[in-house]
Amino acid sequence: MQLRLRAIPYTVKKYFPAFRHKDYRRFWYGQGISLSGTWMQMTAQAWLVYELTKSPFLLGLIGALEFTPVMLFSLFAGVYLDRHSKKKLILLTQSTAMVLAGILTLLVLTDTVKFWHIAAVSLLMGFVRTLDMPTRQSFMFELVGKNHLTSAIALNSVTFNLARIVGPAVGGILIAQFGIGFCFLFNTLSYMAVLISVYFIRPRVISDKPAVRKAVLAEIKEGLKYIKGKVILYRPLIVLAVVSLFAINFNVFVPVFAKSVLGTGAQGFGLLLSSLGIGSIIGALTAASASDRLNRKMMIRYMPYALSFSMIAVGLSSGFYASAAFLIILGISNLLFFTSVNSTLQLNSDAQFRGRVMSVYTMVFGGVTPFGNLYAGAVTDKWGGRAGFVVSAVIVILLVAFIRFSMKDIRKTN
Repeated sequence: MQLRLRAIPYTVKKYFPAFRHKDYRRFWYGQGISLSGTWMQMTAQAWLVYELTKSPFLLGLIGALEFTPVMLFSLFAGVYLDRHSKKKLILLTQSTAMVLAGILTLLVLTDTVKFWHIAAVSLLMGFVRTLDMPTRQSFMFELVGKNHLTSAIALNSVTFNLARIVGPAVGGILIAQFGIGFCFLFNTLSYMAVLISVYFIRPRVISDKPAVRKAVLAEIKEGLKYIKGKVILYRPLIVLAVVSLFAINFNVFVPVFAKSVLGTGAQGFGLLLSSLGIGSIIGALTAASASDRLNRKMMIRYMPYALSFSMIAVGLSSGFYASAAFLIILGISNLLFFTSVNSTLQLNSDAQFRGRVMSVYTMVFGGVTPFGNLYAGAVTDKWGGRAGFVVSAVIVILLVAFIRFSMKDIRKTN
């Protein structure tokens, strides 16, 4: 049995070279369906938690629980990733995620779900995410190789953000018309798409595995030493940590802002999240089509400021359409920054260290989320929905500027 996919036109492959690889196309299609379900559940879950608790802080706590394992165990996951088949690891993580989604679906559909149920499943999902995130990121290299890696990462972001547009918008409608449970059910079933697509993938580029395995802690230390010795790796990670900690808390900021400032319901909340997705997709298409011309260094340097000023504009806006427009700009800046960091790390990492480098990326990107979500929940709980955007943006601007000017000597030598 073979999984046959409709051919992509030559012009599309010309401008988006990652699509020239059949296995990448399979992965892209499967991810698109699965991620749409994920975003539908994320929209429904955020709304459900806020309805159950009426607490921005507890809403932030759910995100904190889901990313705590990422913070604690990502380095261990990186060692495991450098030793084993990424394809098999993805099949394992996605199967486990489907089971957890199914459990939550049953609880919601039977109207027996409690806050602690969501908290427990979120924590377990965090362990899955710890291994899944760096595996999927480094899997891109095995599907397309070095020359088309930036295009693949950007197109993966297109998939993610198409799902961000479709998922919340459809999720908001389903919540309003049929109830929250249908969003959870669709997400559970959607995992089959990525499982089937990955099963038929035959990676063309196989990363070299270490000839001699060391103790886990020794390999973690070796990976960290490797990153520390390359400015082009650790400097983007420092900026990434600041942006991830203070800015990327939209799962807390947006629902509180939508309800408390704009006074909109579930459907309006979903459309606001979709606006972020529209912006991200514009940024992703730009990065994917101009992957050979994208100045990653400039993107890493200036996009944190662009997304911060966009956040301030959102926080100060009072109309729904103005907020949605600024969220689009925020999405563009956000995507260009994260794509540039991701591709910079992978392109400048040796094969035997790539898993560990991307596990550090995952730890910095997702591992700070517990602190970020708790911070975001506390700020919005105390000062309201506007402050979540504005205060966070000001902090990012100040810290990124400090990092830039405190590393002048390093910058001059690179």
